Amino acid sequence: MTKTSFLSRFRTPSLPVPRQGDTALVTGATSGIGQATAKELVKRQFRVIGTSRNPGSDAARANTPAGVELIPLDLGDPESIAQVPDELEKLGVGPVTVLVNNAGESQNGPLEELPREALERLFQVNVIGHVELTQLLLPQMRDARRGRVVFVGSMLGTFPLAFRGSYGASKAAVKAFAFSARREVSRFGIGVSVMEPGAINTGLSERRTIYVDDHGHYAEDFRTMLAHLNQNEAKGISAEEVATEILKAVADKRPRPLYAAGSSARLAFPASRLLPRDTMGGIIAAKHGL
Repeated sequence: MTKTSFLSRFRTPSLPVPRQGDTALVTGATSGIGQATAKELVKRQFRVIGTSRNPGSDAARANTPAGVELIPLDLGDPESIAQVPDELEKLGVGPVTVLVNNAGESQNGPLEELPREALERLFQVNVIGHVELTQLLLPQMRDARRGRVVFVGSMLGTFPLAFRGSYGASKAAVKAFAFSARREVSRFGIGVSVMEPGAINTGLSERRTIYVDDHGHYAEDFRTMLAHLNQNEAKGISAEEVATEILKAVADKRPRPLYAAGSSARLAFPASRLLPRDTMGGIIAAKHGL
């Protein structure tokens, strides 16, 4: 093995960049981060396909960015996921070379009170569904010899927070899949990255699923955490700022494993390498009133 090839093991390889006119698929493209990302991809002259559980609804049509075509996708339904290649074929699109795995569920509750069925649904939607979709589209990227897959995670996947364990665990699982896949697919010209946003002002607080006994042992601390979480998100970064970071992962010749924005990300990640885990955990808890 030459010195150059040995050293190449320890740096991000230079990869072909997806081209203008290529097809990009963004899950959950009718709101929040997905909507902002779809808009940016249209501006950069990709053919953008978005997904919605009910693309024919008035709400979906009203919230679909100009230039974005919608196909149906319910990440909680394996049969719906399996139909995506057929839906793309109906549109006559070329190979998908950009995949932004964005759609998901935000779940809250103490570990002791999380129902099994809620955990199963969360991991199907936030993890397994996106893995299955990626499996279906990777062959198109391999054939094109170029591609980018971006998983939208969360800083909670790196910095766990009480009562957000299931959500954070789903995002940590996504990160493990993504980081592992980087080595698997880079020789085919495909880059895989994770975008970890912190607090985002996208109205997500109105759509969370909550599992807590209002009169149980954890109720008071849970309410405190949730109130602070909502306040932090109301002051959080915009979906457009997150989309800007996602587009870096698409356009970078050497896409990084991890991109992050919001919640003092530039300080949090370096600090986590210097401070004990419980100290970092205490800082995260204090930001949420715990």
